[in-house]
Amino acid sequence: MKQYVFIILLTAAVTFVLSWAVWRLSLRYKLYPGIRERDVHKTPTPRLGGIAMFLGVLAAFAVSSQHPFFSIVWAQPQQIYALLGATALIVVVGVLDDLWDLDWMIKLGAQFLAAGVIAWFGQLQIYTLPLGGMTIFSSWVSFTLTVFSIVVVMNAVNFIDGLDGLVAGVCLIANVVFFAYSYMVFRDIGASTYFNLSSLIAAVLIGACIGFLPLNWSPARLFMGDAGALMLGLLMACSAIAITGNFDPALIADNDSFGRSQLLGAFIPILLPVVVVLLPLLDFGLAVVRRMSRGKSPFSPDRKHLHHRMLDMGHSDRDAVLIFYAWTALVSISVLLMYIGTTLEWPGDYLIGLAYGIVGIAACLVVTLPPSRRRAAELAGARHPESESQPDLAPAQEDAR
Repeated sequence: MKQYVFIILLTAAVTFVLSWAVWRLSLRYKLYPGIRERDVHKTPTPRLGGIAMFLGVLAAFAVSSQHPFFSIVWAQPQQIYALLGATALIVVVGVLDDLWDLDWMIKLGAQFLAAGVIAWFGQLQIYTLPLGGMTIFSSWVSFTLTVFSIVVVMNAVNFIDGLDGLVAGVCLIANVVFFAYSYMVFRDIGASTYFNLSSLIAAVLIGACIGFLPLNWSPARLFMGDAGALMLGLLMACSAIAITGNFDPALIADNDSFGRSQLLGAFIPILLPVVVVLLPLLDFGLAVVRRMSRGKSPFSPDRKHLHHRMLDMGHSDRDAVLIFYAWTALVSISVLLMYIGTTLEWPGDYLIGLAYGIVGIAACLVVTLPPSRRRAAELAGARHPESESQPDLAPAQEDAR
């Protein structure tokens, strides 16, 4: 565990220093776009934070390659080289889009290419599904499922990138939970070492998010842009595939290793990697359905994402972000508690996790449904100005939200 903590702190430190440098250079050379109609922020802000995050990730992997405890992870170096090469491709395309707003077809093509590099050259694929020990016998089915899974998660994470600190915080929470899960899985199956690619990726992403958040917290001085959001999505998908898609089917079917509950023993190994990105996946799915039903491209931008709806309900930017954090922690920790309960034979097995989820849902609904009173008052004041000097300003304020 100490080695993972070291990797987290190293990545956080490198990412923070480079984020500050990128921010200063972006301001000096005016490397930031103008305000778009769908943007929530009102001041032009640099979007190149993804560069700093990527360099922090590179530094962490470089150090791990020289660390004896991670030698087992580097036993197949082509897998990591393919992963980092694909990530570099995504970051380059993301930076170009952050600066010049590329066509969505170019970005989507680059995403499929990057996912293909990981699945083909890195051989990081979904070979098994932990649903009763299912094995995927067709190599093309495995390849296709892997590529589409990576692309979907990449876009899901990118779609929620609309408020200060939202993506970095949600991914931080998700990766903390997933790191704990992957670490415990290797402990429970009796592995000779806890060092593995899945846990390493999760630890690196935890560090990258921690290092970036200070400059991204409201009011943000630096955005991660498409480069950072797509990178996070890609690496999170690969972390899940590295552990979930490579389980021994016989082991998954063994309930002595994965809990006494047949239902949870079969579903938790695949359920938890999904629920940690549940909110991004939900927002992505709703956006695709909404846009295609109107005859538009699923990647055409609009102002109907979940975080936009939160603002329209009357929540402030920061309140909306904290609510997203709460929902992410709720769903992911609930399933993690179910896994722990079944493997450690807690009383009721998964009932503690279920109870946590029910109480958490009630608490989250209480803070989600009623808007902030102060925000509601601001909206009311904007709609019904008392002075003659306010009417011209109020509509612009509402549009900006």
